[in-house]
Amino acid sequence: MKIRLLALSCALYPLASCSTIHTGTASGSAAQPAPQMPTASEVIARLKQGNRRFATHHQKHPDQNGKRIHQLATGQHPIACILACADSRVPPEIIFDQGLGDLFVVREAGHVADDATQGSLEYALEHLKTPVIVVLGHESCGAVTAALDVTDAHQRAEGEVQKLVEDIRPAILKVGKHGSHDDRVARGVTENVKLVIRQLYRDPMITEALKKGTVKIIGGVYDLHTGRITWL
Repeated sequence: MKIRLLALSCALYPLASCSTIHTGTASGSAAQPAPQMPTASEVIARLKQGNRRFATHHQKHPDQNGKRIHQLATGQHPIACILACADSRVPPEIIFDQGLGDLFVVREAGHVADDATQGSLEYALEHLKTPVIVVLGHESCGAVTAALDVTDAHQRAEGEVQKLVEDIRPAILKVGKHGSHDDRVARGVTENVKLVIRQLYRDPMITEALKKGTVKIIGGVYDLHTGRITWL
């Protein structure tokens, strides 16, 4: 029972309880003081620079060593939240050329803003003081394509995929029926990023952070062919 309670306290109060628990372990590690968080503008510039390095094959692969692992054992201070699609071709730490502990990543197919997603972002803003949220779509998104095809056919998707379709459908309706299938998917991806950003603006905790100026939200679309992100 004590072990279960200890685990629960870590889950609820990870910065305070977990840091305290790890302090004074056999390795002699001590809790690291929180670094000064960069401004939202500085974070966005860093992410853009990292993506340029990735797209031009000049990656630095920062913060990916034993020293960094040791530093993070007692706490985390990510500079940005990345709400991204679960697509295996779009791993945020790699395409932004960042390292361990740099990004707080939330991934779901179609980067939908459901309750669990928003709760994860709220946690990062409240407890980790992360100053930037990036909503990241990508070219040829399968979730957006499925939403478009199911909507056009006036059908339902199989299983729980239908829930994704329902979340993305407003973006598909915004696109309309003009243009080729590929063009509509591309526009649907962009509209879905905008849709999710609008949904985040309606989240009470995120709205409060926006009013205080402690967070900025930015959207982008990743190009599978070039590795570059087009910022909205």
